[in-house]
Amino acid sequence: MHFYATKAPRFLGFYLLLLIAVTSSCKYDKPTNRNRVSFKNVTGINYIEVKRRFGDGLSVSKYGYGLRPSWKLSFISDDSAKVFSPDSNAMLGFHVTLDHDSLFHVARAWFRAKKITKDSLVVQVMKVESKVIYLDKSQVFLTFYSDKYIRDVLHTVPEALMGKTKADTLFMKSRAAEVNKNADSAFIATNSPVFESKTPLATVKKIEVKADIMNNYDNYDLPKYDITIKNKYNNFNYPELVVVIDHKGKINYMYSMWELPPGGNETIKVLFDNYVKTYFNITPGNTFGFPHNSYAYINLRGVLNRD
Repeated sequence: MHFYATKAPRFLGFYLLLLIAVTSSCKYDKPTNRNRVSFKNVTGINYIEVKRRFGDGLSVSKYGYGLRPSWKLSFISDDSAKVFSPDSNAMLGFHVTLDHDSLFHVARAWFRAKKITKDSLVVQVMKVESKVIYLDKSQVFLTFYSDKYIRDVLHTVPEALMGKTKADTLFMKSRAAEVNKNADSAFIATNSPVFESKTPLATVKKIEVKADIMNNYDNYDLPKYDITIKNKYNNFNYPELVVVIDHKGKINYMYSMWELPPGGNETIKVLFDNYVKTYFNITPGNTFGFPHNSYAYINLRGVLNRD
């Protein structure tokens, strides 16, 4: 396994190469066992994730990506575990791969063990591609408590431990106020904008986008909406139009993800002004209850209607 930080200064890269050259000359009886983690002392204990945080301790980023606890797991041995699957609504078996430096792989995700006790686990989600670890993208930390610890020591239920913190709320209040000052500034809302059609001539469908928040949280995508307009003039189809929906529900077209013919942007702006802004009521997106400017994709389609 290799480690890589995309923003490392040059002298650090040189130092790492020197360090590798020195350590490679040393002999280890079992080099793959260096700092290898073990789950033998916690086998059979049921753990539930109660907290998921970025490296700064917050559960939401400035880009609007929110982290939510979701994992339940139990280690059977050092090479097998059971992980809860929401799709199957059951605990499923997975192979566990142990690596050096407290790294382990389970359920299609890489982690680094930071703490292992019978009461709790703390693990770091590792961004891994082709056996390379990207340290600057490995900034999500998961905290698990055992069922027994939650019930007998904390005397509570898991859901009571999963809420946002005061720091999360204060940060998001400040972030929302910041972007709302500029019509072109926005971030993804945890609670997406809601479109409500005011006429049979317009329909909308929200496309659900699932992000792999365990190992590829940076792929979190914008909410997408299919909007169809019946009109008397022509058929048209403009996919993946990036818009900003401001904190008052006003929609502003920004640009297309696809190449447009000459005059395409002007045509799209006319369609938004004449149809979308007229045919829909829009409730702005919000995060932690704070309405704010947010980004979205619009697939805009027109259907010729002779009636």
